[in-house]
Amino acid sequence: MVLITGGARRIGAAIARELHAAGLDVIVHCRRSRADAEALTDELNARRPDSARPLQADLLDPQAPEALAREAHDWRGRLDFLVNNASTFYPTPVGEITMAQWDDLMGSNVRAPLFLTQACTPALRASGGAVVNIVDIHALRPLSGYPVYSAAKAGLHALTQSLARELGPEVRVNGVAPGAILTPEDPANVAPHEAMVERTALKRPGEPADIARTVRFLLLESPYITGQVIPVDGGRSASQ
Repeated sequence: MVLITGGARRIGAAIARELHAAGLDVIVHCRRSRADAEALTDELNARRPDSARPLQADLLDPQAPEALAREAHDWRGRLDFLVNNASTFYPTPVGEITMAQWDDLMGSNVRAPLFLTQACTPALRASGGAVVNIVDIHALRPLSGYPVYSAAKAGLHALTQSLARELGPEVRVNGVAPGAILTPEDPANVAPHEAMVERTALKRPGEPADIARTVRFLLLESPYITGQVIPVDGGRSASQ
């Protein structure tokens, strides 16, 4: 059984569909997208009854990680996998950065994955499970105009490697670093996305399925891989 944060839409939904197709029962976490989460779990349950469940929580609520971990475990009496996908992404030009933006971006991209993983650790250790964090290629190649987001993803990159050491040998922890996958919903983020596509070796954007397949590989097909962050970016990280 797998818990996927931010699993109701976009890349998260692709991960949910991929892992469900691989035979896993799926908990689709959402913060605000309850209708999307319910529609997705209805779709998955139509394929295999009682195999998917939506759970809503604000991961920035200090009580949420423990409560979500408990609800996830209690559904099946076990938890095998955790995918920390939920994230916020928007520009924060230097000179205009606010404490609220710092708390939001660091909270969703670093704090929430840490405390949710910590809350899930007893169940993951009991099942010999694994964690995948959705990082970003901008963890190592900061995106101009996005210093707080880039720093937050850099923190998640380091956290992935640290947790691999802390939680081994029972639990593996890896990451996937997407490049230009989906056109951003916020118009302010479209231009950086298009520029990234132009700098890929493949000269085209990726698909959510590219991320989902890599998550499946790390969870189900790679028992000797831990502490790694795999770029899925069309070769962007290999260029200048």
